[in-house]
Parts: sequence; C-alpha cells; structure tokens
Amino acid sequence: MKKLRILLADDHEMVREGLRLLIDGQADMRVVGEAANGREVLVQARELKPDVVVMDLSMPEMNGLQATEQLKAEAPEIKVVAITANEDESYLRQLCKVGATGYVLKRSAGDELVKAIGVVARGGVYYEATLASKALARQMTSGRDEPGAVELSERERDVLALLAWGYSNKEIAAKLGLSVKTVETYKVRVGEKLGLRSRTEMVQYALRRGWLSESNPVVPRDG
Repeated sequence: MKKLRILLADDHEMVREGLRLLIDGQADMRVVGEAANGREVLVQARELKPDVVVMDLSMPEMNGLQATEQLKAEAPEIKVVAITANEDESYLRQLCKVGATGYVLKRSAGDELVKAIGVVARGGVYYEATLASKALARQMTSGRDEPGAVELSERERDVLALLAWGYSNKEIAAKLGLSVKTVETYKVRVGEKLGLRSRTEMVQYALRRGWLSESNPVVPRDG
C-alpha cells in the first residue's frame, strides 16, 4: 500500500512529536519531515515533495498563512491542512483565499486531523464543522441570500453542498443515487451558473449561503 507522505510544521517540538505518533500510527500515512517555521516548510517541501502539509498557523519567521500562500504558488499539487488554537473565523476566510483545503482546531480529537488529511489528499475540502458554523454566524444574521444570487435547483444545491463538504464525485453519486457522469454534469452546470472555477470557490460560496452547518438540511446526512 502506498502511504501518504506528510510534512509536519509546528514550532513546538512536543506538538510535532505527538502529531508524528498519531500519523505514523495510521496504516496509510507516514511523516516524511518536520519544520519549525514557515521558511523551513518551503525548504522541506521542495526537497521532500510531500502529499500533504499539516501547517500550524502561528510560527516564527514566516507564519502558516504566509507559508501556505507561497507553498501553493510554488507547488499547487501539495495539499495543506491548517491546525490552530485560534477559532477566529477570519482565519478560515483567509485560508480559503490562499488555497488551504483543510482547517482543524488543535483542541479537536486526533481522528479529526486524520480524517482531514485523508479528505484533502483525495482532492476534497475539510473544514471542521464548528468553525464553518462560526464563520457563518455574522452573515446569517443579515440573511443568507446574496444580492443577485443565481437560483439553483434542489439537486444542484445538494451536489454543490456535498462537494464543499469534501465528498468525491463517486461518493456524491452513491449518496444521491446518481451516476458519476450525472454528478459531473451538475458540477459543470453549477460552476457555469455561479462562475465558480474551483472547489475552494465552491466552499466559499457554500459558507456564504449557510450550507456547511451540521444541521443544515441542504446537506443530506447519513443514517
């Protein structure tokens, strides 16, 4: 089995040690390198070419946000899962802009990070539900609709929301009882209607519309 190659970035050695033990304990993952600041992340990423970087946002010399932006400019194929103790929703918005596709709180259980790594490695997007909900709070008090928003059909909304949650086309097809080709058609149609060119833009749109809350009926839940 080919294992996912993970680069850890955190300025606290004890944190990196704990993360290494967690990740190396997974059958399909292994830590290939560690960095203590943003500049080291860039050097290590160039040399090691990891699949995923687990990136602390608060690091010296170059913080995680700056390092993510530069890393994605140099190597867009490398996925980034940000970890932080800060629950300020502004971090989530900034990370969306620079290309991070995962965001997990340090206080969360270890399996949350493992799940996030797996999702982003498969091309999905994983933002911890509590953070997504907080990011919506201010916006939802003034209503969900955006000026001039394009109307989507119920099925288009389901597909878009599930894409934003990080489901693959195949998983969405199984969840909604559609063919993969039909899901791809919906995805293209939604992108054309809304002018969304990437999954990150779809996440941002879904956040603004209030579709990434755990209890939101737009997202079909299992069981």
